[in-house]
Order: sequence, then structure tokens, then C-alpha cells
Amino acid sequence: MVKKLARSIREYKKPAILTPLLVMVEVVMECIIPFTIANLVNEMQAGCDMDVIVRYGIQLVAMAIISLIFGVAAGNTCATASTGFAKNLRKDMFYCIQDYSFKNIDKFSVSSLVTRMTTDVINVQMSFMMIIRVAIRGPLMLIFSFIMGFAMGGRLALIFLITIPLLGIALFLIIKFAMPIFRRVFRKYDALNDSVQENVQAMRVVKSYVREDYEKKKFSNAARDVCRDFTRAERIMALNNPVMQFCIYAGMAFVLSFGSYVVISSRGTEIAVGQMSAILTYSFQILMSLMMVSMVFVMIAMSMESAERIVEVLDEKSDLTSPKDAVKEIKDGSIDFDNVSFKYSEKAERMALSDVDLHIKSGELIGILGGTGSSKSTLVQLIPRLYDVTEGSVKVGGIDVRKYDLEALRNAVAVVLQKNVLFSGTIKDNLRWGNENATDEEMLQACKLAQADEFIQQLPKKYDTWIEQGGTNVSGGQKQRLCIARALMKKPKVLILDDSTSAVDTRTDALIRQGFREFIPETTKIIIAQRVASVQDADRIIVMDGGHISAVGTHEQLMESSQIYREVYTTQNKAGDNDGENE
Repeated sequence: MVKKLARSIREYKKPAILTPLLVMVEVVMECIIPFTIANLVNEMQAGCDMDVIVRYGIQLVAMAIISLIFGVAAGNTCATASTGFAKNLRKDMFYCIQDYSFKNIDKFSVSSLVTRMTTDVINVQMSFMMIIRVAIRGPLMLIFSFIMGFAMGGRLALIFLITIPLLGIALFLIIKFAMPIFRRVFRKYDALNDSVQENVQAMRVVKSYVREDYEKKKFSNAARDVCRDFTRAERIMALNNPVMQFCIYAGMAFVLSFGSYVVISSRGTEIAVGQMSAILTYSFQILMSLMMVSMVFVMIAMSMESAERIVEVLDEKSDLTSPKDAVKEIKDGSIDFDNVSFKYSEKAERMALSDVDLHIKSGELIGILGGTGSSKSTLVQLIPRLYDVTEGSVKVGGIDVRKYDLEALRNAVAVVLQKNVLFSGTIKDNLRWGNENATDEEMLQACKLAQADEFIQQLPKKYDTWIEQGGTNVSGGQKQRLCIARALMKKPKVLILDDSTSAVDTRTDALIRQGFREFIPETTKIIIAQRVASVQDADRIIVMDGGHISAVGTHEQLMESSQIYREVYTTQNKAGDNDGENE
């Protein structure tokens, strides 16, 4: 896990290595200062001249300045290294997520990935910062102060041999009981973020059903659950501070009482006043360094679960990769499903698709019809290899999709999915997702074909109109047409519309299909629809039922041979007739 995370340091290795070196000089100066002060006190007690005091004063000021300079430098390099590490870690995670297949995304929830890239990375960043600075400063100060304390005080330093094991045992017990709670609380963080994300995305539905109070209550319960676990963990971690304080003051009380007794009884022959003051300072430094070490352990304990969650994302490999000798040229838009069966998970009890055998010629217009859950979308998602088949093979241009370079395949197969997504930016920015080098003329042609140019021309800034995140400032039908235009910009060999005209009127729907026939005759066009009218004029219509192909044929053929198709057609036409009569 440490090796995996350490790879994200990269160009920040220099400040990460420099920080401990700067800290070492800072600590050495801080440990020499009490020794120098002790000598000064002894010299003053012996009746030294003013020039001796001035000399010691200059030395102390110089050491304090050196300590300050190196401390500030260590702070700067530490900040640079830790923030740079966090930046690289987020970038590495994001790059990994970009390579995920749908199957990988299904393993993590979106809210969990967001939590891992924000809260978890911050926790790991804080640990890294403490490791390269505080974790170096604490032990070094402990060692130097311990050595100097024994050199100056002898028997008095034995108190440290008692307090250190006590602190170690207390810290071990605190971490042991707190770790399981932190592990549990981060999973609840995912659930909390999931609730927020779901609520924001479905805000219109929440308001239309007047369910704000219900959503508030649900969020409040999730937040209270997280608060309760965090409070429990923080109560345990909070024990660290009073234990440390007790050891510090107990040690100082021992040094003061026993040390004073030795100074008075020996009249300064065994331990001088200067030595006594130095031992007090070193005892304070030792116990403070132990507190620093305990803080590092506490932070590491908190971030261990975060680190594991981050590494899970980095270790997750896409099951969809390009082969070594990948084919990069797609000959045409022909599609062949050869005895294809598919299930979303190895643990799934039933196949989403079973024994699908289908052959589509390049340039055909294919309609797919079926009820909810009939696996229409699943079928077409296998064509651009968004998922891999469980059994059988899917071929595009006569070659198994698993033999293609993924980028080449997906550039040749344009998919407009059920959930149309537009990104924040201008209309031109969104269209150029299909082709980043597209000219204005190419964009105009694609939008005319998708019947989008008409409404774009009515906008104040036309193609420079700003689209809000998710396309919230355009209607559902306008969003669908922009997404279709974006797909056309790729000039694909295969164009798949997954229920992508459901929000447009029947006239616009018909014009889009007519444009497809006239302007992209060589492109294979697959249209999934709920309305029979959207696929009625297709070269062939595929009727799906329960993950199987129930029937294939033209409209006329299916009206005679397919009961499912006939029922859907009759139901929809009766509904249309009834609407006409009511009007």
C-alpha cells in the first residue's frame, strides 16, 4: 500500500527528502540551546564577567535564528511536498477512473469515488505531511533530548524510562479501539454523500412530489449516524491528550522535586542549578516529542482506512483493455452477434441476454422494441464494448470487438445513451466532444441533421450559448437533439440511439430518421424506442423479450408473426385514436 501511494510523490521527491534534513538541523539547534543556557547559568553563578554573558547571548541568538530559518524552510518544503503529493494522487485516481469499464464503475458508487478523491485524499495528505516533518522531528528530538538529559542529569533521566512505555501502551490501546470505528464511519460517509447526490440530481422530482421534509429527515438520519460514530471515535482519540499531559506534568514534578532535593542536599556539587534548568527543559522536550509522535500515530490511524480506500481505486483494473496487436481500422458498420449470452456480474443468478444470434448489414436502419427490462440497452452496449460478452462473440466489420483498439472502436461506434448528458460550456464546446477539430460548417450540418439547428438559431448567442452543467437550461427534447448532433460529429460507422428521441415530437422524430437515410446511408443505424412510430419504417425491427430476441422482421411481417409487436402497436394506436376523439 505504501509503495502504491509513494508513486504519486514523483516530481515532489526533492522537497519530500529535503524536509527531514532541514528538520534535523532545526532539532539539533533546539537541543543545543538548553545546554548552552545551562553553561551560562553556571558561569553566572560562579561570578563571570559581562563579556562571557555577551558571548553566550550571541551564541543563543545565532542558534535561535538558525533554528527559525531551518524551521520555516522545512515548513515550506513540507507544504510543497504534501500538497503536490495530494494533487498527483487525485490525478492518478481520476486517470484510473477514466479507464474503468461500466463493470468497474458498478463496483463503486459515484458518491464513494467522490469521497475517496476528496476526504480520503485530504486524510492521507495530512499523514504524509506529518510523516516527513513531525514524524522526523519527534523521534530526533526524543533521541537528542534523551542523550542530553542523561548527560546532564544522570539519575534524574530515569523518569523517562518509566513514562515512555506508559505512553506507548496508552497509544496502542487508543488506536486499537478507534480504528474499527473509523473504518465504519468512512463507509457511512459514502452513504451520506450518496444521499446528497441523489437528492440534488432528483431535485425536480422531490419538489414536484413535495418530499422535501422526507429528504431532510433521511439526510438528517444519515448525518446523525456519521456524527455518532465520529463522536465515539473522537472520544477515544481525545484520551491521548490528557494521558500525555499527565505524563508531562508528572515527569516535571518528579524532576523539580527530586532535582531540587539533590541540588540543595549536595549544595550544587552533584547537580548544579544550570544543569537542573537544562534537565527541566530536556524533560519537557522529551515529553513534547512523545506527544508529537502520538499525534502522528493518531493521524496515521485515522488515514489508514482512507489509504486503503484510495489504493482500492488505484488497484482496480479495467477488465476492458486493448490487445497488444489491436486492430485500428474498422472496415464497415456490419454487426454480428454470434450465440451471445451476457450477465452483469459473475455472481448474477440469471443471464441478462441469452442465446442472441443476430446479423446486421452495414448501412441498415434497425429498430429495437421491447418492454422495460427486456435488455434492449444491454444488447447495444456490447457493440462499443462497454461490457464484454459472457459467452459468444460480437463482431463489428467482421472482427471480434475484443480484437480492436478500444479508442478506434468507440470512435467508430457512436452511442447516444438513455441518460443524455451535456457538460457545462457552450453548445460548440459540447458538440466538439464528438470531434475536437470540427469546423463551424461541420457542426451546422450535424445539427441540421439532428433537427437541432432550428432551436439553436433562436437562442440569443446561437452556437455560443452557454449550457449549464447537465444541460439544465435546455429542454429534454433539445438536450436529446444536441446529444444526437454530438454523436454525428464523430462520423461513425455505427450510430446507436438508445431511446434518444423519446422527448421530441413525432414530426421531429420522423425528420431525424429521414435525414439519417438521406445523408448517412452507409452508417449502420440502430434505434431503440418505446414508440412503434419511431421504428416503423426501419429496414428490420428486433423485438426483445426477457433477454431474448422474440422476433425480427419488417413492420408488416411482425404485424403478422409477432403477438408482442402487434399488441404494442394496437395499444399505442388506440391511445392515439382515443386522444383524437377526446380532442
